[in-house]
Amino acid sequence: MEEQDYTRRSQRPQKRRLRKGRTFFTLLLLCVIVIIGYSVMQYRSGLKLASDTKVAQEDFTGDTVKGDIENYLLLGIDSRGEEKSRTDTMMVLSWNKKTNDMKLVSLMRDIYAEIPGYKSYKLNTAYYLDGVQLLKDTISNMFGLPIHHYAIIDFKNFESLVDIIAPNGVEIDVDKDMSEKIGVSLKQGVHNLNGKELLGFARFRHDEKGDFGRVERQQKVIEALKNEILSPQNMLNLPKFVGAAQGYITSDYSSAGEIQQVLKMVSKGKVKLEKATIPVEGSYSFKSFSGVGDSIVIDVEKNKEFLRNFLGISLE
Repeated sequence: MEEQDYTRRSQRPQKRRLRKGRTFFTLLLLCVIVIIGYSVMQYRSGLKLASDTKVAQEDFTGDTVKGDIENYLLLGIDSRGEEKSRTDTMMVLSWNKKTNDMKLVSLMRDIYAEIPGYKSYKLNTAYYLDGVQLLKDTISNMFGLPIHHYAIIDFKNFESLVDIIAPNGVEIDVDKDMSEKIGVSLKQGVHNLNGKELLGFARFRHDEKGDFGRVERQQKVIEALKNEILSPQNMLNLPKFVGAAQGYITSDYSSAGEIQQVLKMVSKGKVKLEKATIPVEGSYSFKSFSGVGDSIVIDVEKNKEFLRNFLGISLE
């Protein structure tokens, strides 16, 4: 009899542990369901918000990916409702998928370049003449740089994306008072900038540095946005941001492919971003051409050598 009582008593703690285990598992399952449900709703909300607003899809043939590094041609345009526009922002983002390191190369828009099938113009004219493929071919022919994918965003859409991922603004150290031809008025100092203000900061060029200063600010903005996307405090905004990006950003990826790439980057945690500008210091001069205007004439070989070392890839 005593032995039976002891056996019953010894089984009670195990039953309690089993009940606690089931309760914990049930709560965990409910949390997962809530998170997935919230993410899906926010993603759809972002997708709906950005419907019918993206730049038209273009035919594009990228280079074949070899190894762990992929290069993305990132373009910012100010369409203003026009059918054709020049690219105000031209960058190549080189992503090492193995290390999750990124290198960002800004290309000055006034570089004097040979455009296949046309005479030489400023580099940003290539997109105006025949779209992203012609610009890609111009860059690849000039520097031997492989470009695997592209992404284009209109500036108005950029403003909206910033406000989604960082509703409280993006912290930026504004280097000087600025207002001329940027649509906003900014004061020197550290401020949280909304989408419109951040775009104005990135586009300002009416100082002694001109376009070179603007490129520096654009890179500063990209760095700040990268930090916002990876910030734990903004993770709840990420599903809506990804959904809106489907509508606001045009690329050669399918919707599923875009999501997959963003999730890959985020899942690997901290991202190191190094920045550079082409042309590099001491490799260019200014010259005016008839029908083209003031342009930047560069030493192509010196800049190719820099790109080869900076990106760690072979160039044709």
